[in-house]
Amino acid sequence: MRVLVTGGAGYIGSVVVEKLLEGDHEVVAYDNLVKGHRAAVSSGATFVEADLTDKERLAATLREHRIEAVIHMAADSLVGESVGDPAKYYRNNVVAGLALLDTMRECEVGRIVFSSTAAVYGEPEKQPIEEADALQPTNPYGESKLAFEKALKWYDHAYHLRYASLRYFNAAGATDAHGESHDPETHLIPLVLQAAVGQREFVEIYGTDYPTRDGTCVRDYIHVSDLAQAHILALGALDRGSRIYNLGCGGDGYTVREVIDVARKVTGREIPVRESARRAGDPAVLVAGSARIKRELGWSPARQDLGEIIGSAWTWMQKHQNGYER
Repeated sequence: MRVLVTGGAGYIGSVVVEKLLEGDHEVVAYDNLVKGHRAAVSSGATFVEADLTDKERLAATLREHRIEAVIHMAADSLVGESVGDPAKYYRNNVVAGLALLDTMRECEVGRIVFSSTAAVYGEPEKQPIEEADALQPTNPYGESKLAFEKALKWYDHAYHLRYASLRYFNAAGATDAHGESHDPETHLIPLVLQAAVGQREFVEIYGTDYPTRDGTCVRDYIHVSDLAQAHILALGALDRGSRIYNLGCGGDGYTVREVIDVARKVTGREIPVRESARRAGDPAVLVAGSARIKRELGWSPARQDLGEIIGSAWTWMQKHQNGYER
């Protein structure tokens, strides 16, 4: 299949591109490089540097490469930033997303897999979260993703644009070729590993008074390779209709302190911490259940152990101490 991956130079997008190429798909990575890295795009893919709001360039790309489907990874995704600057999140996650959908319609591209988020559930009443649970985001990031999901539903109803929306929270780990490299870095596991190698003085723990087993937030962590495979499975299922799936690690998730403790064991190094106040918009617990996608598509995460996930990130970081060279 000929697939366009928006955000294809980003962390998860680059691994999606890698895995699509391994499956003999033809891939175009479409990225404005505001956050992505040109060096992260696998050599077998075509790269287009452009913004989704550049509809002429986007349409030309879809037509020139005879794109059959889109995997939409491009987004802003920082909860705290979204609370302080919601306009940015509605502009980049909703307005740009609608530009993508309209250009797909214009070019007769009728299938899309959307990288959504468990943040659409807000503070869920039970764990793990299931797809039918109430959608009550507690921050503009989750609201912007939910707004785009709602648009997908109505575009399917009116224009027969088939979609799969995948809701997950924390991608983690690395492949041999691709890992996390953000500037600034905000994700917990790479921050912890940076503290382990002395690139930062400590790891900040935001909130120690949550109603959890050790007072810190609980999240699930999925290896980025397993996430990529879920996107590809969902893409292959779109001929049977649109669908929504949660992706999670199962179990009880991991607290911030537990992640730090496992990283200490993996690296064999002390990792200093500093405790701070809660961040606005952070739910106490987010753990997504994956029973539906396992049952319907046979998705089975291959790397669920947190030590293995952190270990893969640690291996990649040691080989790429400065991330992707620009």
